[in-house]
Amino acid sequence: MLLVLIRNLFVAVQVSYAFMLVLSGSIATAQPSSVDLTGVIDFHAHAGPDSRPRAFNDFEAAQLARQAGLRGIVLKNHFTMTADRAALAMTLVDGLEIFGAVALNRAVGGINPEAVRQMVAFDGGRGRVVWLPTFDAEFYVTRAGQGDPFVRIMENGAPVPALLEVFSLIAEHELVLAMGHSSPQEVLLLIPIAKNLGVTRILITHVFGQDATPQQMQRMAAAGVIMELDWLAVFTGAVTIAEYVAVITRLGAEHFLISSDFGQAGNPDHGTGMAAFILALQDAGINQSQINVMARRNPAMLLGLD
Repeated sequence: MLLVLIRNLFVAVQVSYAFMLVLSGSIATAQPSSVDLTGVIDFHAHAGPDSRPRAFNDFEAAQLARQAGLRGIVLKNHFTMTADRAALAMTLVDGLEIFGAVALNRAVGGINPEAVRQMVAFDGGRGRVVWLPTFDAEFYVTRAGQGDPFVRIMENGAPVPALLEVFSLIAEHELVLAMGHSSPQEVLLLIPIAKNLGVTRILITHVFGQDATPQQMQRMAAAGVIMELDWLAVFTGAVTIAEYVAVITRLGAEHFLISSDFGQAGNPDHGTGMAAFILALQDAGINQSQINVMARRNPAMLLGLD
């Protein structure tokens, strides 16, 4: 409890001062505490316990998100299901929607339909998202060139049979299909297959992180899916706000969702990340209507909220 109080105090002090934002390669000063986060949902929230260092545990992350004014968060873990953790956190933090998920990495058996069935069956009904492989994705592993084992989602240009069963389960239970760290080529091949099996809620996980070209993003937008833009990529300098603004302006805010992808040890909390992201977009010319679509409407739509 003392640790929670100390962290809460730290965050309160942190957001009361000027927060440094990376804007198009330059630094600008902003006040995240001035952003109204009412209705905002962070679709990409890491928290502990985890096998990787995290800044907060689930309960602390939920408390901080509630204090920041967020409407909801989706707990993401690369190696274990989080529907049960979301249900537990919901019992301790009032006024915050908390959802769980499963990422189909090797730790849960890879493309394992049973992992999806069990997530849906867990008490509380908070399991709402299925990520295709992330750190164990063939594209991610082979691009890194480390020679580690990976989970294959396609063979000879077609989905592996178990993936078709996963798609059917996602459709049956009205879950979100998130594409994980799949290649843009795989994503574009899988979108129509998933839709033909009844999947209606599709999210392209941090689309810039998978090196999608402008033409590939155009095709994804035309297919009617949502693409994720994450603040962590700007925070770490991997992407600039100018790049995000360009694609939002070109394709339309209706095709995007913004998230923090925060939770790593040493990084601020999720509410601070979302507030900083929104301010950076506003300062770069994105209007409030566009932000409402990306931070409020699209994530709520994917999660089945009003």
